[in-house]
Amino acid sequence: MKKTAALLAITALVSMPVLAAQTGGFVDPNAPTAQVQKGGFSGPNGTVATVKQAQDMKDDAWVTMRGNIEKRIGDEDYQFRDATGTMKVEIDHKRWEGQTISPKDNVELQGKIDKDFNSVELDVKQIRKVQG
Repeated sequence: MKKTAALLAITALVSMPVLAAQTGGFVDPNAPTAQVQKGGFSGPNGTVATVKQAQDMKDDAWVTMRGNIEKRIGDEDYQFRDATGTMKVEIDHKRWEGQTISPKDNVELQGKIDKDFNSVELDVKQIRKVQG
């Protein structure tokens, strides 16, 4: 039991500088830098679909849609339009990532189809402005 407690105390003391470095504080310019992986998969994210196609997809299908957000219809609910029609989309506040988007802006939405008995909407996981 004493060995376990001593080992735990030593581990805690040794990991404190590592935790301090991750949360801020002094950074030694002469210290070797650890390579941190940034990003992840780069490529198509789900099926590119129109509103009309998305309405026929299965629940929880990942999809990418391009068009315009026309108006806000609730706290996190918006009306999205493309050339084939309109669809309700849910965009959490954190998904905007500081972007300001107006109805004139073309956007690309990536997310999951959320189907209920009588409605279909897109639960947006990423939003970005696109040209044209």
